[in-house]
Amino acid sequence: MNILLRHIVERLVRIGNLKITGPDGTTVRFGDGSGEPVHVRIKTRHAERTITFHPTLALPEAYMEGELDMVEGDVLALLKIAYQNMGPTGSVDAAWARAIEGLRVAFRRLQQINTAGRAKRNVERHYDLSGELYRLFLDEDMQYSCAYFERGDMTLEEAQLAKKRHIAAKLKMKPGQNVLDIGSGWGGLGLYLAKSFDAEVLGVTLSTEQHSVSTERARAEGLDDRVHFELRDYRSLSERFDRIVSVGMFEHVGVNHYRTFFDKAATLLKPDGVMLLHAIGRAGPPSATNPFIRKHIFPGGYIPALSEVLPHIEKAGLFVTDVEILRLHYAETLKHWRQRFLANRERAKDIYDERFCRMWEFYLAGSEAAFRWQDMMVFQIQLARRNDAVPITRDYIGKCEKALSMHEIAHGATAEPKPKRSRKKVV
Repeated sequence: MNILLRHIVERLVRIGNLKITGPDGTTVRFGDGSGEPVHVRIKTRHAERTITFHPTLALPEAYMEGELDMVEGDVLALLKIAYQNMGPTGSVDAAWARAIEGLRVAFRRLQQINTAGRAKRNVERHYDLSGELYRLFLDEDMQYSCAYFERGDMTLEEAQLAKKRHIAAKLKMKPGQNVLDIGSGWGGLGLYLAKSFDAEVLGVTLSTEQHSVSTERARAEGLDDRVHFELRDYRSLSERFDRIVSVGMFEHVGVNHYRTFFDKAATLLKPDGVMLLHAIGRAGPPSATNPFIRKHIFPGGYIPALSEVLPHIEKAGLFVTDVEILRLHYAETLKHWRQRFLANRERAKDIYDERFCRMWEFYLAGSEAAFRWQDMMVFQIQLARRNDAVPITRDYIGKCEKALSMHEIAHGATAEPKPKRSRKKVV
């Protein structure tokens, strides 16, 4: 293990139980020996060198390429040691690290020029992967966003249904209203609102795969007369809507385009309308996208601080009528996804390959770690064009959720756990 990397890890890891074996076979211990033991083996000098100078990108890439292996513990356990030593903001007490982070923040706008064409290409990189891959780890409704765990013992299916209830309640839906779903995914939320409130729903997405699946779902459920999904950029819309919802899409807008997003939302929302924005955010100050996530998982993506979002809402002339911060809900969601992915890893390998599986393992573990031990959270911002568009207390939210839950029970629409899939290889 080279002297510089050893010095960096010694300065970082003060607590924990970490062993690193370098390419020369030498093993070095770090930390105070507390907690779960973690043992990493760096197999090549190339990986050792790149991790020394750019750990946030080179470490996951070395794992992807098989140049780094976990001998004891897993990726989540390794990241727990790193993040608990760095603290919630992920800061490293080193001049070179602060300099690199400063450059990343300075150049982040160049990485987020998400024009309509580039936004579509970015979406294709992630959301147009095989639908079968997502079915390996998502719930039956294909909800690819933070669930809402009202109780600690909820299944993923129950928590995702609770999320849809929670959002519907905040929209203060009324029967027969028309709804715009910006970034409609595989259609689950739009279909839920149509069935629960007899609503007319337009869902827009830039993913060909998601559009195909959601359109077929609407047809299969006999809702294609009221629910329409279009392969379309929200910026091209001109209709007006009673309600607007956007879940898990704002992370792809990019800080350069926040003003456009909220200006457009204000234009599309009727004077007495209500909008609910559900997105990942950071509790700390503005930063830059993790380089591994930006390069391999979500090109063009960015997780904002609330301080970057609220000024654009104000300039668009919208009222912020409610803000809720969901803290550990996404960590629990990602835990379920990671466990399901690992249980079906062999099938994922059949669909893609070992490198892809290792990349996806790091993505899911890294995301869970960020929500558990760094400053990642989810915000739900309720917006309106009028100050009196929603009641002056939040009591209506719980009442609506209870009514929806009773309606679901009466109509047999409660969430069922996803059946376990075999790890056996499919040929």
